[in-house]
Amino acid sequence: MNPFVQHLSSPNNAKLWAQMIAMAPFMFQAAVSLRNLGVLKSIDAAGDVGLSFDELKERADVGDYGLGVLLDGGESSGLLFSKDGRYFLTAAGECIEKDRITNINMNFTQDVCYHGLSALEESVRHRRPEGLKVFGSWKTIYEGLTQLPRKAMQSWFEFDHYFSDDAFPKVLPLVFRDRPRSILDVGGNTGKFALVCGRYDDQVQITILDHPAQLQLAFERAEENGIRERVHGSGIDLLDHGKAFPTGHDVIWMSQFLDCFGKEDILALMKRAAAAMTPTARLFIMEPFVDRQQFQASKFCLDMTSLYFTCMANGQSRMYRATDFYELLDQAGLEVEEEFGPIRLSHTLLRCRLKKSFN
Repeated sequence: MNPFVQHLSSPNNAKLWAQMIAMAPFMFQAAVSLRNLGVLKSIDAAGDVGLSFDELKERADVGDYGLGVLLDGGESSGLLFSKDGRYFLTAAGECIEKDRITNINMNFTQDVCYHGLSALEESVRHRRPEGLKVFGSWKTIYEGLTQLPRKAMQSWFEFDHYFSDDAFPKVLPLVFRDRPRSILDVGGNTGKFALVCGRYDDQVQITILDHPAQLQLAFERAEENGIRERVHGSGIDLLDHGKAFPTGHDVIWMSQFLDCFGKEDILALMKRAAAAMTPTARLFIMEPFVDRQQFQASKFCLDMTSLYFTCMANGQSRMYRATDFYELLDQAGLEVEEEFGPIRLSHTLLRCRLKKSFN
């Protein structure tokens, strides 16, 4: 049994956890406020000495009433504790204040998901991202990414890029092992992977497939980094499965891309990739698979991210298991030649080829 689930088998622990779930929005907003108002930062800076209420009030610039309710909320949430009239951070409080991954997740939740999550049940019933209405009338969040409020767009891209950016340096030697001359980056977004490829190999040509608005951002970044002549693009509706992928590429790359779709669309995208491949070409898929996680915290975050897809992104997709992809690849006429992982925080890389019977 999962140690966390086993911990909750105690009636007292289960009751407390149930109440924390019931009051979770209050706990979350208290943590955001304690961070944003500088309360956690002030306590952290005091180190082992801690701060009294009056000292904290002066340093964090929060009045008696507001500071009092936030400290009580933070203490019950396990972010801080008081001893002899002085306040100190717990390990969890230090994570909220200083841990980059925690802050990226928190900003993503606050700026992108928080208001729309109230429509989760409706989204599940209708299989549409009903929470997306808080931002616009798009069918998916990808159509409106560049039109999101500035803060929401920034938090979305930080969330989307951080985990893949961290893994890119580790996978480049694997992708370039056979010295590909041309790479097709499907769902290349703002060109992050194209840029690292262009810097890694000064001969490789990269073609990005994505929405036209995304391509423009990718081209601008390629120009800034001096590799514009080697970065190409084709604006495409990736869900128009009647449109074939361009052929002639040594590598087809899909990073944190297929998890943006439901299984039917994933299968269709894999089939389009297979149709564009030669026997020597390879398809690389990099994903944070739920069943390949080393730590409970990683699995928890991925399971919660699935709810973002349900409510805010498209109402169809989720974070998948590797076993799901193995089955879909087989149906698409592809097979996994090698699996690499874990890569950095949470990723797995699948190197795929055409099945011999499809060559």
